[in-house]
Order: sequence, then C-alpha cells, then structure tokens
Amino acid sequence: MNVHVEINPRVCNGKPVVAGTRIPVTVILDQLAAGCDWQDLKRKYPGLDDEQIAGVLRYCHALIERADFEPSAAT
Repeated sequence: MNVHVEINPRVCNGKPVVAGTRIPVTVILDQLAAGCDWQDLKRKYPGLDDEQIAGVLRYCHALIERADFEPSAAT
C-alpha cells in the first residue's frame, strides 16, 4: 500500500493522484521526464514534498514490478 497515491473515482476520473491533492501521478512523471527536478516540482505545486514525490516513484515502480509485459518484436 502506498499512502502517497490514491485512486478515487470522484477525483480526476479515477486516475492515480498524489494523496490529498488533485495532482495526477502522470503529471509528476511528465514533469520529471521533461527535466524538472524535485525543487522545480515543489515550486510548481506548493505543498508537494519530497516524500510525496518519492511515493509516486515507488508506486510506479511497484506497478512495473507486478506487470507482465510481452516482449516487443524487433523492427
């Protein structure tokens, strides 16, 4: 269980969000992929803290660990 991520059908159409906020997990991932560091994220989303960002990453890690991926065909 990850206390930093919640899924509620009444919040952001049931997409995973940072607990207690309406910030979707995908927004955090997109910002990090675009080169934002944790300090940038905390400036963009006041109230977001290091533990919440780490919790989002742990949540994504756990999903990947449980996923059963098919190997992609070589192109």
